[in-house]
Amino acid sequence: MKIIDPETGTRLDNKGPKLDPSLKKTDPLQRNVEKGLEDEENSPMDPPDAYGGTVIEDVPYEAMHPLLQRYMDDHKKGVEMVERFDKALARYKEQQYRMDEEISGDFHDFFEYFDDHLLDHNRREERQLFPLLHSKLVASGEHSIDETPRTAIDLMEDDHVKFIQLGALCFNMLGLAAHLHDARSAAFVLDASCNTGRELTELIRLHIHREDNILFPLAHKLISTEEFDRIAK
Repeated sequence: MKIIDPETGTRLDNKGPKLDPSLKKTDPLQRNVEKGLEDEENSPMDPPDAYGGTVIEDVPYEAMHPLLQRYMDDHKKGVEMVERFDKALARYKEQQYRMDEEISGDFHDFFEYFDDHLLDHNRREERQLFPLLHSKLVASGEHSIDETPRTAIDLMEDDHVKFIQLGALCFNMLGLAAHLHDARSAAFVLDASCNTGRELTELIRLHIHREDNILFPLAHKLISTEEFDRIAK
């Protein structure tokens, strides 16, 4: 099939116009092909590491404002509780959902921490830090190009909502399974509960990583000490 180039009026074959030789030096796609880099795309079977290459700026803990330090101290406790809960879920599944005293204690401690500390930590971030940091990110151009600009704060708040959803789902399914008389149905519910719990723990880990290595360094950079002092009160 022949087509006409609307700009030059010349007839082209179905392979399209030939590349201008002068573009070879500037076209990144052409350079990649010539260098054998066309295979560097991320494959669905080999996605990029969610934790890799995400450090915005290496800000020492001691240089952070005390408000950010308190958040990071909370995160250390959170990681410890998440690790305990994650291992307890794995043991529970390996034992064919037979509960023992250690697993029961780990489950109890995690959900107590979840209700009394994690959700309170999230609310403090949403009240103190997020409103000001969102406006700073928009002002500095660190936002999406949507009509209503979205920033990293929107992602963090979405995570907070997912924590509540996944935590409630995991907890309620654990309780529901105990009231099911059919063993197969109970096993199905427990399996779904454990999978939901593992999804929750991975989301919390990634959330903490992003805040400690991306969000808080941005806050340190964009928010003045006087502004931190004001919102900390």
